[in-house]
Amino acid sequence: MTATIIDRIGAEPRERPTAGLWGQALGRLLRNRLAVAGLALICAFSLVGLLAPLIAPYDPGSQDIAASFEDPSIEHPMGTDILGRDWLSRLIFGARLSIGVGFVAQAIVLGIGLPLGLIAGYASGRLDNLLMRFTDLFYAFPDLLLIILLRSVLGGGVFMLILIIGFVGWVDMARLARGQALALRQREFVEAARSLGATHRQILFRHLLPNLIGPVIVLVSFGIPRAIFAEAALGFMGVGLDPATPSWGTMVHVGYGAISSYPHLVLFPSLAIALLMLSFTFVGDGLRDALDPKITSRPRGKAEIDLPRGGRRRGQAAPERPAAGERAA
Repeated sequence: MTATIIDRIGAEPRERPTAGLWGQALGRLLRNRLAVAGLALICAFSLVGLLAPLIAPYDPGSQDIAASFEDPSIEHPMGTDILGRDWLSRLIFGARLSIGVGFVAQAIVLGIGLPLGLIAGYASGRLDNLLMRFTDLFYAFPDLLLIILLRSVLGGGVFMLILIIGFVGWVDMARLARGQALALRQREFVEAARSLGATHRQILFRHLLPNLIGPVIVLVSFGIPRAIFAEAALGFMGVGLDPATPSWGTMVHVGYGAISSYPHLVLFPSLAIALLMLSFTFVGDGLRDALDPKITSRPRGKAEIDLPRGGRRRGQAAPERPAAGERAA
């Protein structure tokens, strides 16, 4: 008898352990082909920028007037500009600058917008009103216009440019964090933590902040290409970095003067900007879909507990009708 029970228990199929929230999100992200392709391109651009001194064929700042405005060739695969600088080398070093600007600027956005929005949403009342009116003051100015204004007044190099872009772009992060904090501050787990004597700091960073990770990651993934575009736009308008600095926006600005005769000088950096921004957009869309809690974690099988209209289970064939003249059982 005991052996029979043990055999039956051993014969029953064991349920596989379900993956956690982040494991399920990662699985959904990896099933998104566009997101995976975008992530691969981002990794490729990052690797190129990281290894720029090793893979660039020339020094991006070296000039050769005798070789100015050369067409793409084996020696210079993307040609040269008016000063004879190798366009491929400058494009490779420009990848390091663009990706660095995007990530560091978003780190500044997180440092300013996330704590401010959390405090405003959790505190509510007068403090919330004061902080949100300060946020609305920044929100009233167009981002690019404010960046140009601050850049013209403050000047500086790469670090100052990154500070300006990050300082202007924190508004959306603050509004997102404030909205999420307002929705979560009245939830049961927050009330339970407050009743157990948790401090405001503990509630903010142990209970509210972990529930904001998903939306914050999505917003950061969309904010990085915005920062990259802002730097490229400043370089194109001539108010960005020094012309000697290899920047994709500056390269477009330099090549624009000879676009009718040498369109490749504009085509290559513009294509690089477009591909990098499109890659981050694909990854952002994939993260938004993967972290959406409304998406079911696993598909419904044929054997379900709930019954649709008609009273039979899904996947179950309809009962056969009795033939004419036969009496139904």
